[in-house]
Amino acid sequence: MPPIADHRSSPWSVFLIFLRLGLTSFGGPIAHLGYFREAFVIRRQWLSERSYAELVALCQFLPGPASSQVGIALGLSRAGYSGAVAAWAGFTLPSAIALILFAVGLTHYGGALPNGALHGLKVVAVAVVAQAVWGMARTLCRGALRMALMLIAAGVVLLTPSAWAQVGVMIAAGMAGLLLFKPQTRAEPDALPIAISRRAGALWLMLFVLLLMGLPILAGWVSNPTLALVDAFYRTGSLVFGGGHVVLPLLQAEVVPSQWVSNDVFLAGYGATQAVPGPLFTFAAFLGASMSHAPSGWLGGAIALLAIFAPSFLLIFGALPFWASLRKSPRTQAALAGVNAAVVGLLLAALYRPVWTSAIFNGYDLALALLALVALMVWKLPPWLVVISGGLLGTLPNL
Repeated sequence: MPPIADHRSSPWSVFLIFLRLGLTSFGGPIAHLGYFREAFVIRRQWLSERSYAELVALCQFLPGPASSQVGIALGLSRAGYSGAVAAWAGFTLPSAIALILFAVGLTHYGGALPNGALHGLKVVAVAVVAQAVWGMARTLCRGALRMALMLIAAGVVLLTPSAWAQVGVMIAAGMAGLLLFKPQTRAEPDALPIAISRRAGALWLMLFVLLLMGLPILAGWVSNPTLALVDAFYRTGSLVFGGGHVVLPLLQAEVVPSQWVSNDVFLAGYGATQAVPGPLFTFAAFLGASMSHAPSGWLGGAIALLAIFAPSFLLIFGALPFWASLRKSPRTQAALAGVNAAVVGLLLAALYRPVWTSAIFNGYDLALALLALVALMVWKLPPWLVVISGGLLGTLPNL
């Protein structure tokens, strides 16, 4: 593996790059993966298309928010532990701060957006995901077998829309890769330098399991609202497969029956979460700030936010050292060829549902999506400019 010094950046530069993404990445986790691919594979060439797809596959297997975990891993590879924190902070804080402000503010946050702006952002997300599917398919689905695996994966996920179906499809695709693709020996896989030893990785995984098992026991023994808050949000972040919208019903089951947050407040926060960029897991910040008991406000929001994302850090720090070694195996490479094709299939399925079905309702929406796609793929405009323009153009039918 090349020395990590050859690939290092300062944590501050990592923070600024992810801050721009955190301010402009609308469209949910699948769209975020498209933005990340454009920023780090195409523009900055931090890693290859294959390495990116393998990293996405790993984060899809792990519980938690896949797009945030990809960002944490990228920051870790560039600037160590501090880079991982910087990447997470840049991508997460803009939406978290906006949602906490909404929770403690006097006016309804959603009213700040002009009519149609949010819908315009959803339409742009169609173009972002379509660009990602096209680019990844050209690289990772060459040949009839890989193309067939991609289409089968997309079909299965569309017919069985669940997080477990996604995990099952990737496992099956990996097994198919072992059977169908001849292992090819490569001197070295595409570099994704991780400066964490296997021993340290094992310790991080042990800490993850210890907190997952220990926090509920401790919360049952000690009647403390802060501890109960940490336990509820850490458990949610540890057990959610699929990320994004999957976390919302689980959070509702934690905070509404216990009367920490009323159902009306929960639904208002859900609506506001759709209007901000960045990861949907920042909904936790809104809920923490809206608690009917202490801690609430800024402190409650910060505690809930850190608790729900803590498992992501522990899992990435624990899994990547083993992944970096495992991915060198020729048999692993054969399995990954199948998994990579399935990942493109998952993106293709997501392009239709929920991205297309929640955004394209009429001819104007289709025209705006095609315009955004041309702007990204032909005119090579920066994604942030396309996002802002899409939001503005989305307001035109309502004028």
